[in-house]
Amino acid sequence: MNKFKFVVNKNKYDVNVLDFTNDIMKIDVNGTVYNVEVEMQDKALQVKTPTLVRQKSEPSTETHKATVKTSTPGVKKGTGQIKAPLPGTIIKVFVKEGDYVKIGTNLLTWEAMKMENNLAADREGTVKSIKVKPGDTVLEGDPLIEIE
Repeated sequence: MNKFKFVVNKNKYDVNVLDFTNDIMKIDVNGTVYNVEVEMQDKALQVKTPTLVRQKSEPSTETHKATVKTSTPGVKKGTGQIKAPLPGTIIKVFVKEGDYVKIGTNLLTWEAMKMENNLAADREGTVKSIKVKPGDTVLEGDPLIEIE
């Protein structure tokens, strides 16, 4: 915030004001932090600095296997669902039920953040069901295609 140099009884002090909220000033004096109560004579001169309070940020995917929104690369895949990694709109589906797909086969294209994205199979198997069609809007973690 503000830096000051004080001389008291011929001793020099470097003072940094770190925070000033509700008549409590947090200051750093030569490397030591103090909380100082300040009594203002004229309340009109007192400056109120708003305090920013943020909610705790949570990751977008959970670590529990039953609730994970996207699959982990490199892990052996079994029967399961291909889930939407990002929210968006389905543009085109390239496979149909009963098709056999290999890892890396392009399954569908969807638009997310004004960009077209291709979603490839992360497992080998037969397409059991397709949960979306072109024009559908999906959210992150929504099931798209089930492969067994």
